[in-house]
Amino acid sequence: MIKFIIPAIIVFLIVLFWEKICEIIQAKFNLKMNLIVIGMAIIVLLIILILLYF
Repeated sequence: MIKFIIPAIIVFLIVLFWEKICEIIQAKFNLKMNLIVIGMAIIVLLIILILLYF
């Protein structure tokens, strides 16, 4: 059960602080938002697959 709660909390915090995360990443790395969204989607899919494997 805990393996489903922790990723849910992480996703909730990412959604909650999305604007601040975007500002920091754009200031430091000068990346566009599309790349960040695609990267986050891939990370979420990997987390789901890892959770299903264990």
